[in-house]
Amino acid sequence: MTEVTLESKVALVTGAAKRVGAAIARHLHAAGANVVLHYRNAEKEAVALEKELNAARAGSAVRVKADLLAPIAPQALIGAAKQRFARLDFLVNNASAFYPTRVGEIEASHWEELIGSNLRAPLFLAQAAAPHLAFGGGAIVNVADIHAERPLKGYVVYSIAKSGLVALTRSLALELAPTVRVNAVAPGAIAWPEDGQFESAERARIVATTPLGRTGSAEEVAQAVHFLCTASYVTGQILAVDGGRSVFL
Repeated sequence: MTEVTLESKVALVTGAAKRVGAAIARHLHAAGANVVLHYRNAEKEAVALEKELNAARAGSAVRVKADLLAPIAPQALIGAAKQRFARLDFLVNNASAFYPTRVGEIEASHWEELIGSNLRAPLFLAQAAAPHLAFGGGAIVNVADIHAERPLKGYVVYSIAKSGLVALTRSLALELAPTVRVNAVAPGAIAWPEDGQFESAERARIVATTPLGRTGSAEEVAQAVHFLCTASYVTGQILAVDGGRSVFL
């Protein structure tokens, strides 16, 4: 399938400095979009990515630092996109906190961070972006997780948050139709956590129970995001990018 060009379009990608977010930003940029790169702490990576993209096409990328849990963040990010590029066509809610929260050890701060980054921030960003997206018939793509449907043991709050994000995706698809489409990708094993949350034996077990027999790549998630940005008759859908693992679970 030939991917649709995004020339003259503008995409805001949260958590864009590295890993899956950076792959999404690079992919949409390569397809012609101008990109707003949101980041929180990864300053070095964000600066490098902004320079890389602007070297490829001058004036096509801008980085914006923000804590998504801050009340002013949604309007600040949308405002930055409008100020720099005068429009907004796509919102990709990729930023996410991810760590275990076992029953008996869950604290209020875990709830605030995990629900805040994975559910609350996407809601308020979508609300702030919706009028601008509607102007050009734009789209929202949320990055969910296959464990939204089948919880990951030991990750109670994260699983709840991603389940809520799936519900938010479907709800917003109704609320914002017909002018804004809202979909989500649900990755499986793509990029292992950098803090070693999964031991080698567990990683091997996950790969062994994935029908395609391998982990996926961040680029494969980015391809799915691109598709959902441009699939003009698709809304309210959750696209698994998991090598078939959700069939096994």
